[in-house]
Amino acid sequence: MNTPDDGNFEQFKEDIEAAERRIAGEIDPGPRALVIAIAVFVVLLTFVLPHTGGAKGWDVLASSEAATEAAVSLPSRAFVWVTLVLSVGFSMLALLTRRWALAWVALAGSSVGCVLGMLAVWSRQTAAEAYPGPGIGLIIAWLAVIVLTYHWARAVWARTAVQLAAEAARRQEAARRQQKGLLERFDDDAEGPDTPGS
Repeated sequence: MNTPDDGNFEQFKEDIEAAERRIAGEIDPGPRALVIAIAVFVVLLTFVLPHTGGAKGWDVLASSEAATEAAVSLPSRAFVWVTLVLSVGFSMLALLTRRWALAWVALAGSSVGCVLGMLAVWSRQTAAEAYPGPGIGLIIAWLAVIVLTYHWARAVWARTAVQLAAEAARRQEAARRQQKGLLERFDDDAEGPDTPGS
């Protein structure tokens, strides 16, 4: 790491910018992390509850004979897979790594899961008379995915104090550079920290 020379911290600019980029790629869900973790646990529990008739969530996931007998449709199967992979899997990864990109994937997957959950419930409610309606597992899973979507949206859009301060410093630096003319900027670039008389 570089050492300061006569109080001139211009040489630390690259280190500071690298730290800003690293911080910008992270999230801090704060207390929402607990709510998200509980919602993920609830979604996982719904896989052992009946989704429709005698078919549990795992049966729908594996397309077992119980799911075939209950005439589980494509929206239910898509909902279960999207919920498991995107809502549960990426939520766990995002909570563990605190990466902004993973949180966005969890948010997008949970948003898609909300729509697919609505379609899954609707398809079970409009099934033929001989087939069962939506089970408690399907309803709870859909509600838990809605909760996940809400809390991921809040966590992804929230900015930490460090991120806000870094953005303000970047704006001030950009405004300072914008006020200088082309020749003044050229002179500043020509005069480095090693130039005598600086």
